[in-house]
Amino acid sequence: MNKAVDTDDFNLSECIAADREHVWHHLSQHKAYEQTDPLMIVKGDGMRVWNAAGKEHLDGVSGGVWTVNVGYGRESIANAVRDQLIKLNYFAGSAGNLPGAAFASRLIEKMPGMSRVYYSNSGSEANEKGYKIVRQIAHNYHGGKKHKILFRERDYHGTTITALSSSGQDQRKDQYGPFTPGFVQIPHCLQYRCQYDDETNYGVKAALEMEKVILAEGPDTVGSVVLEPITAGGGVITPPEGYWETIQEICKKYDVLLHIDEVVCGLGRTGTWFGYQHYGIKPDIVTMAKGVASGYAAISCTVTTEEVFDRFKADPDDPMSYFRDISTFGGCTSGPAAALENMRIIEDENLLDNTTAMGDYLMEKLRGLQNKYEVIGEVRGKGLFAGFEMVTDRKTKEPAPEGMLANVAADCMQQGVIIGRTNRCLDGLNNTVTLSPALIATTDDIDELVGAIDNAMDKHARI
Repeated sequence: MNKAVDTDDFNLSECIAADREHVWHHLSQHKAYEQTDPLMIVKGDGMRVWNAAGKEHLDGVSGGVWTVNVGYGRESIANAVRDQLIKLNYFAGSAGNLPGAAFASRLIEKMPGMSRVYYSNSGSEANEKGYKIVRQIAHNYHGGKKHKILFRERDYHGTTITALSSSGQDQRKDQYGPFTPGFVQIPHCLQYRCQYDDETNYGVKAALEMEKVILAEGPDTVGSVVLEPITAGGGVITPPEGYWETIQEICKKYDVLLHIDEVVCGLGRTGTWFGYQHYGIKPDIVTMAKGVASGYAAISCTVTTEEVFDRFKADPDDPMSYFRDISTFGGCTSGPAAALENMRIIEDENLLDNTTAMGDYLMEKLRGLQNKYEVIGEVRGKGLFAGFEMVTDRKTKEPAPEGMLANVAADCMQQGVIIGRTNRCLDGLNNTVTLSPALIATTDDIDELVGAIDNAMDKHARI
């Protein structure tokens, strides 16, 4: 019998060579890799990761994309996945499985008003399921007319063509059109970059822009709106006062389904189980991925109310009336097995409370930097989901050049601290530093993270 593969037996130099020759990295210009090795992360533990050269880094971005919520090296999650895979690794989602049922039940406990969980394997896919739900409801109940889906400028909802069709980040979309028809953009809600002469009641004004679009398109044509509770890659944008209340009133007024994209905010990132729960929102559809299993397995969920679900069983004699969708890897049992243990860890270690406390501490430290550096125009965030916008002039709010942010991030990396920044999102507005340390972060971790930024800003961000 052949010996099982052991990653400890991998030849590091051979793997690096193979990476350079054969791996196509995400979001990367590969020309530089003809001369230098790409970054390779080989180990993680808690808040720390190690690269191929053995250098330790504090991870301030939870795996680069807001994912590793409970930190690295969680043996209990690995064991839960291993044990489940031995029992049953997979069966198509047309049948049930034990961890899938158990996690759905636990998840719904955290989401009052929601009742049904549809499994798939990525945030893009979860959102597409939501769009297909809206389109099929339009076909079966509105003669196909109420099919349009609104999305917000600066929000991001995924990388497939249809997900990009619903994303308000022009640089993400550039060169990938033509796009799926029926998606209509509404204005952003970033008060720092106010669209009006008067900022009074800004949140209400920004929300009413959605009503203008609905009326222009025709209320009988608009089926849903998809929104991030807090905009992530578009600049860490927290909603202004009055925004969400008005959005919800408008949705109810025009019978528009409210689809909340929790791919980044979900599972504790903001200090509540879901970001929308800060704002009293009652959604019809909620999507999630990333932190659902903290990156220990691929899983995403499209969660709906029972009212939405019931629309797909109203006519059992019609063979086309049910939700005729499938996600191959939505049948993997490893995802819900990992998600169950991930949720247990968040509860047992009181990580929601820690996220709130450490988030407040992080914001305090970032405001300290803002007082020190004129280049920081605004600090934004909630929980361990934070960022600051860099400008060359606080009065005009002229965005800082991307090169300045790149230099700050590169300097932090040299210090052994990984931070994020907006890139390839909005032309001329890729000027926000983004931070999302794991929910296990301590004050010492925050001090190290902000200290590295301070050192880098002192060298690269004076104006």
